[in-house]
Amino acid sequence: VSMENTNNVTEFILHGLTQDRTVAKVCFLLFLLFYTTIIFGNLLIIMTIRTSDLLNSPMYFLLSYLSFVDISYSTVSAPKLIHDLLVEDRTISFAGCMAQLFGTHFFGCTEIFLLMVMAYDRCIAICKPLHYTSVMSLRVCSCLVAASGLGGFVHSLVQTLLVLQLPFCGPSNGVDHYFCDIHPLLALACTDTYTISINVAISSGVISLGCFVVLAVSYTSILVSLRTYSPKGQLKALYTCSSHITVVTLFFGPCIFIYLRPSTTFPADKVVSVFYTIITPMLNPFIYTLRNQEMKNSMKKLWSRTVKRS
Repeated sequence: VSMENTNNVTEFILHGLTQDRTVAKVCFLLFLLFYTTIIFGNLLIIMTIRTSDLLNSPMYFLLSYLSFVDISYSTVSAPKLIHDLLVEDRTISFAGCMAQLFGTHFFGCTEIFLLMVMAYDRCIAICKPLHYTSVMSLRVCSCLVAASGLGGFVHSLVQTLLVLQLPFCGPSNGVDHYFCDIHPLLALACTDTYTISINVAISSGVISLGCFVVLAVSYTSILVSLRTYSPKGQLKALYTCSSHITVVTLFFGPCIFIYLRPSTTFPADKVVSVFYTIITPMLNPFIYTLRNQEMKNSMKKLWSRTVKRS
């Protein structure tokens, strides 16, 4: 099929989460609340870390970038989802669809690598405490964050180019999802996509599964090292790590389910995708602050300074 056939489809129609108008209105209010929480919650974390002298460790430096990625990741799909819940016209241009595909995989993969960096940071802090300041310097942290972004960019570029080379002949242009993701788009291509679906499973699925295994090994090492700590030290380390483990589980579980398989779509895919595109970014501010006394104290100080200025 010639590449000219790719121009036969100039826009796609997103099926969204539901076709029921009553359910859609309820979902609109719910996801508007979720997205607002994502924006303000993660911005609060970024502002607190950047303005507090107490939160200048590598852990908080990485957490501020995780919050930035969470905001960006949700913004790629959430506003369009919220808008489509109230309108009949759910179209998205071909270029807009490709941009959404690129952005979703870019920020999603960047978050995966960033979570690995955060696990590495905790592993060094607990297993090699005497070498922590030299190993996790500001320069090293900045390089690791940049490497996470570069890894996400390369992965996303590959995924987008795989889709761009496909012919979309029409007339069917309905994407059975609430955002442009690779599996629903492969289902619309008028050519055999088996080879590409294998590449997708290797690229996206193996990255998710491989990083999850690395994270599991890191936290196993941490648990082994904790045997030499006092009970109080063990409790403090576990409190710090438990937040990260919770985020990793909520994010990686759905990602592995979606991407570590051939190019097939299931009815549950849209609901599962909500977890890593909206729910996890929304919960991150609560997970990282409710059990972190330093964050809570710094937020109180930030609030007090804001009230005095006003």
